[in-house]
Amino acid sequence: MTQMRLCAAVAAIALAAPLAANAAAAATAARPAATAPAAAAAAAPAPANFTPPPGPPIGGVCIFSFDKAIGDSLVGKAYLARMQQLAAQVEAELNPERTSIQNDGTALQNQRATITPDQFTQRANAINARIQAYQEKEQLRAQELDETKNRALQTIVNDVNPLLVTVYTQRNCAVVVDQTALIAANTSMDISPAVTTSLNTKRTTITFERARLDQATTPARP
Repeated sequence: MTQMRLCAAVAAIALAAPLAANAAAAATAARPAATAPAAAAAAAPAPANFTPPPGPPIGGVCIFSFDKAIGDSLVGKAYLARMQQLAAQVEAELNPERTSIQNDGTALQNQRATITPDQFTQRANAINARIQAYQEKEQLRAQELDETKNRALQTIVNDVNPLLVTVYTQRNCAVVVDQTALIAANTSMDISPAVTTSLNTKRTTITFERARLDQATTPARP
């Protein structure tokens, strides 16, 4: 039983995807919870890239995308770059420990025929304890990166919201439609680029550290 537990746990670590890659992908696709569409829409697959329909723009109807406005902005690019840096730092922290456990587990399996069952059990239990501690740390770091993402994005969203109001007021919008709810629309109704331009004037970068869920954290700074 101990041997099976050891083999399964070491294999699970060996097959786990690097945390940095997952976190970077999450950062790229990150969307502020305060501005996300309905859960069903968020879970739907991304629509194909359709050619904009040829019909004239509809007066008073405007289209907006938080993803596009922030993603195309200077601060959005700075946010993404910083999240990728933090994810890489986490992976650099975890990788040596993960590799050490893998190597020790493999070495123990190779030594099984040359040591007593009690020695094998004792060493396997020690490795299993390290595996559990590693997995807990990996989960904590993933949670910290997710919290960091949310806090940094919320800082940017707080800047975007009044700019959005200003733009849709200037454009005399009667209704603002979330772009994710549309298949295609006349691009002249899209006010996202105008909001991006305003955001670039207001904020060009953002500085923040990884959130530490086991201690006090430092908020994102302009």
